[in-house]
Amino acid sequence: MSTILITGANRGIGLEFARQYSQDGWEVVATARHSGEELDALGVRVEPLDLADADAVASFAGKIDGPLDLFIANAGTNHPMEGKSADDARAWQAMMMVNAIAPYVLGKALLPRMAEGGRMIAISSGMGSIGDIGAGWVPYRTSKAALNMAWSSLAIEAKPRSVTCVLVSPGWVKTRMGGAGAQITAEQSVADIRKLVVGLGIEQTGRFLRRNGSEIPW
Repeated sequence: MSTILITGANRGIGLEFARQYSQDGWEVVATARHSGEELDALGVRVEPLDLADADAVASFAGKIDGPLDLFIANAGTNHPMEGKSADDARAWQAMMMVNAIAPYVLGKALLPRMAEGGRMIAISSGMGSIGDIGAGWVPYRTSKAALNMAWSSLAIEAKPRSVTCVLVSPGWVKTRMGGAGAQITAEQSVADIRKLVVGLGIEQTGRFLRRNGSEIPW
C-alpha cells in the first residue's frame, strides 16, 4: 500500500487530497492544526500539526515510521493581504513561517523517510512568480516566491535519494481561501494534480508547474 502525508488537510484542497487518495486505497497521514468532521469521517490517520510552531515542525518527522511515497506540502495562509501597518508586518512574518519556512524544514526532515522514487509536492501559486508579477497581495506573493526558492533547493538535496521535488500551482480554486468566485472546484484541481504527479520523474525535479504540467516562469 502506498503512503501519503498531506499538511493542512482539514479543509479545501488538503481535505480533497485526503479524500481522493483514501478512496483509492492509499494509507493517508493527514495533518491539521485542528481536525474537523469531514476529515475525521474519512477514517484516515490524523496528526495535529501547527506550521507556525517551529518545534512541532522540526520534530514531526519522528512520527513517521514507514517509507512515504508522496508528501504534499499543502498548508498555507493568505493573511495579511496588505503590508500597511505594524500588525500587518507581524502577520506577514507569521505567514512566511507557515507558507515557506515550515514546508522546507518539514520536507528536509522527511527526506530520510521518503521511499526511493518518492515525490514531494509543494502547493505554490502563480502569484509567487516574479516573471509574471501583478499588483497587490504583496505578503502572499513574497511567501510563495520564498517557498519556490526553498523547494528548489530541497530538490537539489533530494536528488541523490532519487526523490522528485516539484512546485505546483493548483489554479484559482473554490475554497475558503480562493473564494466562491474562483474558477474551479477543489475536486477538479486535485484530480488534475494527481494526474500530473503520476507522470513526474527525477527529470522534472525542481520545476514550477501548473496543474496541467505547463511551466510557470520563476
